[in-house]
Amino acid sequence: MGKRGLIVRGGWEGHAPVAATEVFIPSLESAGFELDIEDTPEIYADAKAMSRYDLVVQCLTMASATVDEVEGLRKAVAAGAGFAGWHGGIIDSFRASTEYLQLVGAQFAAHPHAPEDRGRTDIEPYRDYTVHITDAGREHAVTRTMKDFDVHTEQYWVLADGLVEVLADCLLVPGDGDEWPEAVTMPVVWTRRWGAGRIFATSLGHTVDVLEDPTVRSLVERGMMWATR
Repeated sequence: MGKRGLIVRGGWEGHAPVAATEVFIPSLESAGFELDIEDTPEIYADAKAMSRYDLVVQCLTMASATVDEVEGLRKAVAAGAGFAGWHGGIIDSFRASTEYLQLVGAQFAAHPHAPEDRGRTDIEPYRDYTVHITDAGREHAVTRTMKDFDVHTEQYWVLADGLVEVLADCLLVPGDGDEWPEAVTMPVVWTRRWGAGRIFATSLGHTVDVLEDPTVRSLVERGMMWATR
């Protein structure tokens, strides 16, 4: 029997929510998913509708959600639905909701510029950095066969709690003029258990070309499959 998936996409257009999610629709369909697509989180408040889904993929940066919508999502995940996403589409959603933050367990805080570009507003805050697979990641189904890899993209400063299982991390190194005194280890890929449900998230994915990178694409696809009920 096939799986049922829900894609909720929208919010800030800078993250190209339609194009970003289109990257993964073929692989989800090839994996046997029947997909529904929504452009608001309104469906989260419909308990009957949400009970049908084995996986919820969210790409909804900022935006807002009602108390009932967030509660509906929390209940669906606790009942066993998987929840997965990337970048601001999952860890910079519904900024006013502490209940959502507790569910996801991590929050975007900043994306510092490379030291040589600090203070500039005319270029993207990109950095070159290495994504390191952690000891836990070497044992986890999502990242077991992966090796460290380099990226050139936004580097998220992430605030996370102790319930996340970090599968990959990176060092955010201060440069001239930066306020933090030493390199900080930041989570890049993590999973989380919530009731009977599983959550997968990565801070990668600022642009479609990053998501289309074979390593990142495989990472997200594995994460979605792992999270599925």
